[in-house]
Amino acid sequence: MNNKFKNLELLSPAGDMERFEAAINYGADAVYLAGKNFGMRASPDNFTFEQLIEAVQKAHDKNIKVYLTCNTLPRNNEIPGFEDFIINVEKCGVDAVIVADLGLLSLIKKYTPEMEIHMSTQTGIVNYATANTLYDMGVKRAVLARELSIEEIKGIRDRIPANMELEVFVHGAMCVSFSGRCLLSQYLVNRDANRGECAQPCRWGYHLMEEKRDGLYFPIFEDEKGTYILNSKDLCMIDHIDKLADAGVTSLKIEGRAKSAYYVAAVTNAYRMAVDWHIEHDNEPLPDWIKDEVFKVSHRKYCNGFFFGRPEDSQYYETGGYVRNYDVVAVIDGCENDVVYATQRNRFFAGDELEVMSPGEKPILIKPDKFFNENGEEIQTINHAMMKFSFKSKEKFNSGSIIRKNLQVS
Repeated sequence: MNNKFKNLELLSPAGDMERFEAAINYGADAVYLAGKNFGMRASPDNFTFEQLIEAVQKAHDKNIKVYLTCNTLPRNNEIPGFEDFIINVEKCGVDAVIVADLGLLSLIKKYTPEMEIHMSTQTGIVNYATANTLYDMGVKRAVLARELSIEEIKGIRDRIPANMELEVFVHGAMCVSFSGRCLLSQYLVNRDANRGECAQPCRWGYHLMEEKRDGLYFPIFEDEKGTYILNSKDLCMIDHIDKLADAGVTSLKIEGRAKSAYYVAAVTNAYRMAVDWHIEHDNEPLPDWIKDEVFKVSHRKYCNGFFFGRPEDSQYYETGGYVRNYDVVAVIDGCENDVVYATQRNRFFAGDELEVMSPGEKPILIKPDKFFNENGEEIQTINHAMMKFSFKSKEKFNSGSIIRKNLQVS
């Protein structure tokens, strides 16, 4: 058993309670989420204080930690409300807060001096001097800027206190701007990316226009849709966890508080199985079936970001869209007497080749030729939203397992 992998934390996102449940059920060691204020993702529902208390209790029952994001860059009018907010956060029992603003850092130390503090990637931590300064200010963990290479991370690890933790993003969307500090959204549509409202204009198509010929547009490529000159590929480091562990990383962070519960479940499951594989098999390469799991969620083409130096192939100019080859068609409610009971999510048919994803398990292919409704009547199509149905199977599946369909298989 390899201790450098055993001590790695897998940190998953949660934009609401459904996604939170997905994270804790599919293998996260810790979950990061936001309250109704001061969080960098305004589009998800996020958590009321009542929901936060419930989430913390559920997580702690499974020995899972909860980190709350306070990582916006707040304006003057927001500061007076922060005292009540952070005191209530502490009462909810969260394990740490993630903060980007030095003023908020000082207020956290003032109002909740026992609170553990993680400094956000938006702080732009790229060297050991900054990390050490933050440590002296009471910061336990540095969430490093995404623009660092593995060698630079190791250089920081070697020059900071042994008990200071390092967190890096390993999977998900990457911003066109340094550590997420982008002005495009505010400039174009008055939605401030630094206050959780990013409209992702870096994913939009653009043309060139000659200065003195108003309205005369020139596509950068021969394509009537324009060119996605700012659109980044998604980050994926599932095949390089060993290198991150060797560099002294403490926590592997998955991006995606605005993504679906299925995305959270599938990506968390993939990285959980990858870390566990390394724990048990040391230097053996990951099997393809684990690596393939990250391709079964909606994603842009993948790259390794800045981890191996200047990214030569990290932009995707063809479209701003996603690759989506799988649909979630149902969620399993339970199994009894060789019968699987489930609830529909998307339409599918008897005879379709399906795949069941369970926590920590290799996916299992199934092809039921008969389905039954709640009255026990045979049906050929599962086509009503959230309908209950069943099918016979000798396989036993955990409650909450996800049934998905490969859209490339007819």
